[in-house]
Amino acid sequence: MDDVAAAIADPVRRTILEMLREQPLAARRIAERFPISRPAISRHLRVLRECGLVQDVPVGRERRYHLDTSRFDELNAWLAGFAAPAAAAMWSQRFDALETEVHRTRRDRRQGGAAPDRLEETA
Repeated sequence: MDDVAAAIADPVRRTILEMLREQPLAARRIAERFPISRPAISRHLRVLRECGLVQDVPVGRERRYHLDTSRFDELNAWLAGFAAPAAAAMWSQRFDALETEVHRTRRDRRQGGAAPDRLEETA
């Protein structure tokens, strides 16, 4: 996971991964989209390949790079551990608000229907 995190820390590498998410590309096609030298792009591709985020396949005289998302699994699982408590807290608040509204509606019905000043427009 450390090598994947280190690889995606660089903005050029992240952009390359985004490009490869759409379609496999040859190194020269990738290099055309950056204002840096082609050898520099080759070094970035080597880092991505060595940590397993991209794979290259020889096609004719060039290598075509494609994304391998399986290396993101461990990083995704680790990140999900941070997101889950926030999501759980959000849903808990929403369910509490729903429960309050259900109790309020039941009380209003027992008292003879909803009072006109309590009617709210909701989306």
